[in-house]
Formats: sequence, C-alpha cells, structure tokens
Amino acid sequence: MYDRYNRHIHYLRISVTDRCNLRCTYCMPEEGIQLVGHQDILSFEEIINVVRVAVSLGIDKFRITGGEPLVRKDIVALISQIAAIGGVKDLSMTTNGIFLEELAQPLKDAGLHRINISLDTLDAEKFKIITRGGELRMVLRGIEAAQYAGLDPVKINCVVMESSMETDALAVKEFGRKNNLLVRFIHQMNLETGEFSIVEGGNGGNCHQCNRLRMTANGMVMPCLFDEQQFSVRELGAEKALLDALDCKPLNGCLNRIGSFSNIGG
Repeated sequence: MYDRYNRHIHYLRISVTDRCNLRCTYCMPEEGIQLVGHQDILSFEEIINVVRVAVSLGIDKFRITGGEPLVRKDIVALISQIAAIGGVKDLSMTTNGIFLEELAQPLKDAGLHRINISLDTLDAEKFKIITRGGELRMVLRGIEAAQYAGLDPVKINCVVMESSMETDALAVKEFGRKNNLLVRFIHQMNLETGEFSIVEGGNGGNCHQCNRLRMTANGMVMPCLFDEQQFSVRELGAEKALLDALDCKPLNGCLNRIGSFSNIGG
C-alpha cells in the first residue's frame, strides 16, 4: 500500500492489551490509568481477521505491543496463529522483558522472529524507581533467554531524557556491545505536546520514511502515533478501517491529546 505521499506502508503495529505489570514513570501515572473494559479489547479471532485483511492489502510486517503484551493470556497461541498466516514475513514484539525468561522459547517456537526489550538503566535501584518496582535481574534473564531461543535480532530500547550520552545510556550501550545486542535510544516523547525525535539506531520518528499504521487494543486503527484520527475495525470492518487510516496518514506527526502509550504502544 502507498499513502498520498507515496510512502510504502507495509507495517502494522498491534497493541493486544493496555494492561502492564510495570508503572514506568514516563509511560503512566503511579496510580495507573483508566483501563479499557475487557469486552472492548479485541479477541484473538478479531486480531487474526485484521492481520489476514492487512496481508491482503499488502502489509507483511507486524509488531505485537501493549501495554505489556506478555500479560495477555495465551499470547503464545496468538503468535502461533499470526505466524501461520501466509504473507506474514516479519513478526516481532516489544516487551519489558519481565516474563520473557519463561516465554522466549515458546514464542520463538510459535513463530516470533525477533524482539525488542526495554532497558533504560543497568542500575538495579534506578530500574526499580523508573519502573516503580520492577526487578532488573528478571529483564536481564529475559534478554539472555531471548538470545538462547534464537530470536534474532534482540534489540534493546533505551529511553533517554536528554541525550544518549547520559550515564545510564552509555552503560546500556556498552552492555549491548559486550552481549551482541542492538541498542536503540528513544528520546522521551510527549503525545500531548507533540514532542518526538528520530530514534537513534532506528528509523522510528522519521516521518518522511514512515511505513506503518497502528491498531490499539480496542481495535482503533491510527495513521500515526502523533495523530488523533482513529478508525474502528468493529464499526467499519478491518479493510475500510485500514484504508481510511492510510488515506488520512499525515506527512508529519503533530500531537495526540486523546491517546496514551499504554493503549497504542510506543
């Protein structure tokens, strides 16, 4: 598919839940957020239908996000069903890694190709503060399990406040070098004010090269993370929702005062 600016759109990011087992300071308030009702979250059957329709339209790259996707019950079964769809060439996931030690091998066996894992610091106490209670050792074991399972590549998403030259960022970079991990530095974003920049080590945030659409956990297809337009797959059907989002995809991101990272994914 090509949008009105002749960008090749072949990538769909799918949020499967707005739930998360962490409360990262830059993602959500300490008390949590107003969660979408369980009845409003797309079922596996609905997600699979969207993927099939997306493939028929020319989308071949899919990323599973959240919230935290590994808190979704039977997530391995969903990965298996998506991987079995002809035309799915690239299937990946973004996770905080807390549950990855146990699930890395089952995810790989189910058909997951690669994975991005969030890691902002190697200081256990700082990690606990940033995530409001998370255990760094669990993420490190998850990273090791992902590599052992053969997920390739394993990428590290490191959120920075000002610069990738910050002390914690440099430590994560060195950790990546020593352990054959690809590290991406993501400058802290603000949906409401439209603050974002190009990801260091990736092409996220580069509007002129954007190749993606997004779908929230409750089935709203969005043309851009920093855009308030959304199209319901339940109300419009998957094909029309995807095509309407494609037609409305802006040249550049602006701002989003109605969405949240927890429901759209970063």
